[in-house]
Amino acid sequence: MRIALSLLALVGCGHPIETGDGPYVDHRAPNPTCLAPDRLLTDASVVLERAFDDREFSRPVGLYPSLAGDDRWYVIQQSGELYRFVEGDAAAAELVADFPDSYHGSSEQGLLGLAFHPQFVDNGVAFASYTAMDGSQLVSRIVRVVSGDGGASFDTDSVELIVQIDQPYSNHNGGNIAFGPDGFLYAGYGDGGSGGDPAGNGQNRDVLLGKMLRIDIDGGLPYDIPADNPFADGGGAPEVYAWGLRNPWRWFFDPANGELWAGDVGQNVWEEFDLIERGGNYGWDVMEGLDCYPLSADCDPAGLILPLAQYGREAGEKASITGGPVYRGTRIPGLVGVPLFADIYSGTLYGLVPDVKTGERVIQALLPESGVPFVSFGQAPDGEVYAVAYSGEIYALAPAGEVATDAFPARLSETGCVDPDDATAMVDAMLPYDVNMALWSDDAEKGRWFAIPDGTTAEVGENGTLVLPIGSVVVKEFRLGDQRVETRLLVRHADGEWAGYSYAWNDAQTDAELLPAGASRVWAGQDWQYPSRSQCLGCHTSASDRLLGLTLAQLDREATYPWGETLNQLDRLARIDVLEGGAGAVEPLPTLDGGNPVEARARAYLAVNCAHCHQPGGTGLGAMDLRYSVAMADTRLCAAVPEHGLLGLDAPLLVDPGRPENSILSLRMHATDANRMPAYGTELVDADGTSVVDAWITAMEACP
Repeated sequence: MRIALSLLALVGCGHPIETGDGPYVDHRAPNPTCLAPDRLLTDASVVLERAFDDREFSRPVGLYPSLAGDDRWYVIQQSGELYRFVEGDAAAAELVADFPDSYHGSSEQGLLGLAFHPQFVDNGVAFASYTAMDGSQLVSRIVRVVSGDGGASFDTDSVELIVQIDQPYSNHNGGNIAFGPDGFLYAGYGDGGSGGDPAGNGQNRDVLLGKMLRIDIDGGLPYDIPADNPFADGGGAPEVYAWGLRNPWRWFFDPANGELWAGDVGQNVWEEFDLIERGGNYGWDVMEGLDCYPLSADCDPAGLILPLAQYGREAGEKASITGGPVYRGTRIPGLVGVPLFADIYSGTLYGLVPDVKTGERVIQALLPESGVPFVSFGQAPDGEVYAVAYSGEIYALAPAGEVATDAFPARLSETGCVDPDDATAMVDAMLPYDVNMALWSDDAEKGRWFAIPDGTTAEVGENGTLVLPIGSVVVKEFRLGDQRVETRLLVRHADGEWAGYSYAWNDAQTDAELLPAGASRVWAGQDWQYPSRSQCLGCHTSASDRLLGLTLAQLDREATYPWGETLNQLDRLARIDVLEGGAGAVEPLPTLDGGNPVEARARAYLAVNCAHCHQPGGTGLGAMDLRYSVAMADTRLCAAVPEHGLLGLDAPLLVDPGRPENSILSLRMHATDANRMPAYGTELVDADGTSVVDAWITAMEACP
């Protein structure tokens, strides 16, 4: 027998569960418009076109757009020169700087990086990264250099030294630098060189080699340490942002959401592509790619962040990855949101393309063995991407053939799920619902609806999840205060697979625009992260049957409808022939703040926020099974030794009865760096949810 948990008037941000005075009391409204559209175009076929008047440079290693909003570009040559040219007249490129102390004695040395201060237009400040000789010692340097004429020239005779690192060998100098969206300067360095990391620098947190660094060049002299750097208060070098890198030669920030993508050059077997997070350990020299290093060794991957992509080499063949940007242009619609990388030896251009069925990014050779020695990339302010060849040429990425027009709704008002004249109002066919235990979404208020095609019904899967027919659409609206920030659509396409799409609301609150991929925006002083399409299915996993809130246990609660009737949501769905045959006996999930025992509330919270990944067949690491229906003794949670990271503790457990401070489960929920869980979809700690989980662990006297 189902239990009615509460009386809830389901009103979504000013409009009721159904419009009017109850015209659909006993049947559902027709649905001629809110139906799953055809999939977005995914053709990412690419060709290379010579760019910038076919101008060639001498061993170019970097291409950078001007920050002034004009058509000027800058190119650095490995031998120490900085050139500037105007798009359309690259033949007249001018030498604007020549760094006198840069040292180029081998193929991996020289002028390796350039970064313009975010306020360059006002202050004329830029930073250069290069190798130099300090007496007989090879060093890597970052220097500040100033232009007094808007970038037409730089005074390289009065450079100011910011960072200097001794280099024990001539290779693995890294050298890329860039400002992040947070305004801090990032720098990537290899492990010091030779082969096999003989000094163990990759895993030594006290040295700057084998690391991604982050410094505040405006906070002090020569720089200050950002307060949230992993070791700002001790435990390692304070400049370190991430570690365990072999040689991060080229890396880029995604301009849409600030994600940092890096290519890390491998040793003998694997080249890897990583998504760099604050506090992340990327494994070198414990692992090379997904394998132990050396291959004959045994290793423990606990606490390491594994690459999102890797590619190997045949015996004796050379390979070296060049990390690239995330494509954000318009010339190749199917490539939007795809992180790019290439190999300098084979000339293969790769992309991490979302798999249609799983949403997971999979490596795809976009341009196999082109013969172009990809040494670097450049990205224009409009998101278009250029490839820099070590042989001197610069290429633009272009579509292979005619680009088809994409008919996918570009605005929320065009989806057929809202009133086209008022995007804040759902059409009558949308069926609102609420849940017993909400997924934490950075304190956002949420409205939830779904629609199914006329003449169809929903079935109940073996796990109690509603199985919606092909053509169905699930909608979730997120609000911070009185502002709508995002509306997400989860749709079941004609091929039977689900896909997620995010629409970002405009400032006027009149409509929302389809996002091509993940993005970040500040609303009322709060950072809001819009998920990419692959991240949507990263939570809406196949193991969870895709629909997280549309389960019998979540829907089993009362609602008061506009015509005054109070009715259980499941009974209402059965009455209007959405849920054919009714729901049968259901055990509803507890609410977070209800009168249920703390164990039940904590287990329900973990089930909703974590079990979509942490269950058999899920994508989460480890063997945990956090489904609410699983007996506590079978969750493999209590007193279990962590398989993936100790978080600085001597002997933590996944759940240590009576001790949340020694429980990895609690620590990951409280974390805000690379250790946080859930891994994405939230930036803020859920104070209420963590409080309930911590209270449960504290009250636990022993494992069952």
